[in-house]
Amino acid sequence: MPAFADVYERIKLATNCRTQMELAAVLDIRQSSISDAKRRNTVPGDWFMKLFERFGLNPDWLKQGSGPMYLRTDKGYVPSEKPEGLAEDPAHFGDPQSRCVISPIFLMSCPYSDSKPRPAFSPAGRLAIPGSLQRDELMVFRMSSDNMAPLLPPQAHFGVDSNDLEITSGKLYAVFAPHEGVTVRKIFLDGEQEGYLLRSESAQYPETRLTPQQLKKRLLGRVIWIMQEL
Repeated sequence: MPAFADVYERIKLATNCRTQMELAAVLDIRQSSISDAKRRNTVPGDWFMKLFERFGLNPDWLKQGSGPMYLRTDKGYVPSEKPEGLAEDPAHFGDPQSRCVISPIFLMSCPYSDSKPRPAFSPAGRLAIPGSLQRDELMVFRMSSDNMAPLLPPQAHFGVDSNDLEITSGKLYAVFAPHEGVTVRKIFLDGEQEGYLLRSESAQYPETRLTPQQLKKRLLGRVIWIMQEL
């Protein structure tokens, strides 16, 4: 079997991919699959087929570095080292902005209680988002309240990175509220630096204070993007 590192470098050269994330977009696989292949020092066979079908890349060249780089160009099955054009531009598929990821959408409402395990979320549909907005632990919600309008209006979609649990004053976070479920608030360290203040954009909603222990239990993650119609 060809060594992973050699094949990986030839794939990057042919597709103009610079990172594992870009290559995962080209191959339509998870980034973790590339890490797994690297650890095993083997290249899955379906990678060669995908690269041939999409770009006309020669599997023998990818495996051994021998023969023409391309077996097919926009002119048909014409072996070539540098085709004049491809049916699809590899660089396009390596750009996370040009690829979409289908993500489930969840409702914010759920029966949360500090004394019970976190509840499951109810699905509310699916949303296509740019690949650059995807995270390993991303959760997408549809805003149900007007407490953060106009910054985050009702019916807007927002993404929560549930891996990002570090608090930075003034940032938006998704937190659980008893009997409500997920809420969105700006979080600030209080004046005495002994707790945290949770604020809405609207003055109609009261400010909430949580101890560090309460916030740690209720914090879901940081809101990293908002998607809405104007």
